[in-house]
Amino acid sequence: MAKTSMKESFSLKNSEAFSGYSVDDIEAARKFYGETLGLDIEKGEMGVLTLKLKGGNNVLLYPKDDHKAATFTVLNFPVDNIDTAVAELSSLGIEFEQYPDLKTDEKGISRESGGPPIAWFKDPAGNIISVLEE
Repeated sequence: MAKTSMKESFSLKNSEAFSGYSVDDIEAARKFYGETLGLDIEKGEMGVLTLKLKGGNNVLLYPKDDHKAATFTVLNFPVDNIDTAVAELSSLGIEFEQYPDLKTDEKGISRESGGPPIAWFKDPAGNIISVLEE
């Protein structure tokens, strides 16, 4: 069990943390995130990709031979207008997930889940990504 607080001389509070998840095909991920979604990408050692997101947030994508897609949302993109975002992404060939329990409409948008309007799609490795209206 974790102690209730860290030593005063050490803290993660000011660490520039980042998130990461695996993919099964790093080149497919590079094309999808860089070319299809238009994100800035930096290629690193050992085939690792870093998604350079607005605000200085980074997400590390790393190749994993026995990759298993996440069964939860790994990356969320806040957007001004969910309908516009879904239409634009759909025009790029992205298919949105249908979740009957979350009452997604024909476009894949959930508007009645108790939170903001949100829609989910998958990257080439099967990881779940969302766009949600702020």
